[in-house]
Amino acid sequence: MEPISRRNILAVAAAGGLLPVATVASAQTAVPQPRRPGYGGTDPGPRNLERDRQNPDLLVPPSTDHGTLSNLRFSFSDAHMRLASGGWTRQVTRRELGVSKDIAGVNMRLNAGGVRELHWHKSAEWAYMLYGTARITAVDAKGRNFVDDVGVGDLWYFPAGLPHSIQGLNPDGCEFLLVFDDGDFDEDDTFLITDWFKHTPDAVLGKNFGVSASFFGHTPDPSERYIFPAPVPGPLSSDKIAGATAVPQSFSHKMLAQQPIQTKSGKVWISDSSVFPVSATIAAALVEVDPGGMRELHWHPNTNEWQYYIEGQARMGVFGASGQARTFDFQAGDVGYVPFAMGHYIENTGTTPMRFLEVFKSSYYADVSLDQWMALTPPELVEAHLKLDAEVMKALRKAKVPIVPA
Repeated sequence: MEPISRRNILAVAAAGGLLPVATVASAQTAVPQPRRPGYGGTDPGPRNLERDRQNPDLLVPPSTDHGTLSNLRFSFSDAHMRLASGGWTRQVTRRELGVSKDIAGVNMRLNAGGVRELHWHKSAEWAYMLYGTARITAVDAKGRNFVDDVGVGDLWYFPAGLPHSIQGLNPDGCEFLLVFDDGDFDEDDTFLITDWFKHTPDAVLGKNFGVSASFFGHTPDPSERYIFPAPVPGPLSSDKIAGATAVPQSFSHKMLAQQPIQTKSGKVWISDSSVFPVSATIAAALVEVDPGGMRELHWHPNTNEWQYYIEGQARMGVFGASGQARTFDFQAGDVGYVPFAMGHYIENTGTTPMRFLEVFKSSYYADVSLDQWMALTPPELVEAHLKLDAEVMKALRKAKVPIVPA
């Protein structure tokens, strides 16, 4: 077995772990009921059948679920959509997902030419490009600038307090996920350049820029400029500032250009400060799980996990100690959360590849594998605890020990 950043962190689901394709198809048209043999009963309604079909493990929890773990799921589809002249935005913060105290997420769409106006935040901003292309700009505290174009699978990271902008490019703008290292982050609390101009006397603006105060007083209302249309910029070279000094560390990173970790049931791209040095407070992994595959039983020893599901369907089981366990179902656009150190797995319950992001408020990525822990513990001690079948112990010894140093 490979070490933490290179080992097999995906596993093939055990027999019976996934429903056959035909069963999945019939389940999509059947009327699900909150019952299993000897327990529950029918639900005559009123009810939302579409929601029940999307969340079978809430309607009929596995018998292994127990206790009252917090809700660990929220969908961007249930978030308020803010429509603007140049695109739209919506957010999932601690207000929507109360357990997420350290990370908030924003899903944003910019039309071609659409600009997320010049602004800055009290929190650091990490982003994953979901669709299209965008031009990003920033300036650091030493007056060094940054301009780059980003596409699907690319990341950016702007440290807290640094001003930046985003603009959608041809042919159809862009869509992206923003992650902030503060669960109480709110898009409405950002520092906007138009808002500052509107609330600074014209005479002060004139004195600051060394021109007549009469040149000011025409700033558009901030509500008109939050996300607004503008001409699509020319080639990247046309936006380079002559004589400007570039930032020493790039604020963008091509995650999908990394060599992925290939596994027997998918692949993983890991990005943290070891490969994206400027990203000091956010680490992430993009996980792709094949049909019939599973992100293995594991936990993270350094911090909480915030998730975003990009495509496919998934089931996540979370173990919270003291007999606490809950199971959740996810689709594209959903957010998941795993509190610090809680054991969990993520299973592909669909018939197509499933992709999701694991995001952490940390400078580095880390996890602990259940099977690796067991494989590196004296077998007699494991057997004394769990009374496992000899075949299970044989499988652990066969392929789970690291073959290269971490």
